[in-house]
Amino acid sequence: MAVLAPLIALVYSVPRLSRWLAQPYYLVSVLLSAAFLLVRKLPPLCHGLPTQREDGNPCDFDWREVEILMFLSAIVMMKNRRSMFLMTCKPPLYMGPEYIKYFNDKTIDEELERDKRVTWIVEFFANWSNDCQSFAPIYADLSLKYNCTGLNFGKVDVGCYTDVSTRYKVSTSPLTKQLPTLILFQGGKEVMRRPQIDKKGRAVSWTFSEENVIREFNLNELYQRAKKLSKAGDNIPEEQPVAPTPTRVSDGESKKDK
Repeated sequence: MAVLAPLIALVYSVPRLSRWLAQPYYLVSVLLSAAFLLVRKLPPLCHGLPTQREDGNPCDFDWREVEILMFLSAIVMMKNRRSMFLMTCKPPLYMGPEYIKYFNDKTIDEELERDKRVTWIVEFFANWSNDCQSFAPIYADLSLKYNCTGLNFGKVDVGCYTDVSTRYKVSTSPLTKQLPTLILFQGGKEVMRRPQIDKKGRAVSWTFSEENVIREFNLNELYQRAKKLSKAGDNIPEEQPVAPTPTRVSDGESKKDK
């Protein structure tokens, strides 16, 4: 009965629902929505449209359109609690093997200051970010290849610990392009991060691939130096941190990926 009752109610309401949807207001709304998506996404119709995207691509949504769509999505989710439940109860980012230490708002500063000879690469992520979902297995694989006594990998969920995002200047806005953010710490201090932030506070476009992380953070050299440190033991005095030379960010448009 628990299953039949909703089905009977749905069948009974179909004629009334169809008459309601057949009204000109809803038909025109559906046609206008479909026309907007068609014109914005289908070449060559979209080539002549203005855009405010940093990469100048007219066939994709700019920040204003994304903001409007996200606002409408929030309204729909407020009206539909089931949709809200499905969005907030997403599966974990990654369930495979890894050598990663997870921090909270208190342990991250303590761990970075505990032994300043240890180099840390820390990912600042949020579980709701699709980019963080995609990067999770890549970051786990890097930790399996390069983790050692003097080179450690960590993660902190800035979606849960908002004060951490404030301290380390990682935006958690729904429109942000700073998630995920990788920061290299040497001697307990930040020496470089990706994506970089230009003088206007905009995130520079950067692809989070395994090759890019290895090249930009110079992981091969860091790993060799960390292995020498672990073999020498505690008798080696602390060295001055040597970090990869960060690329200077211009005040103009974002750099393209190599």
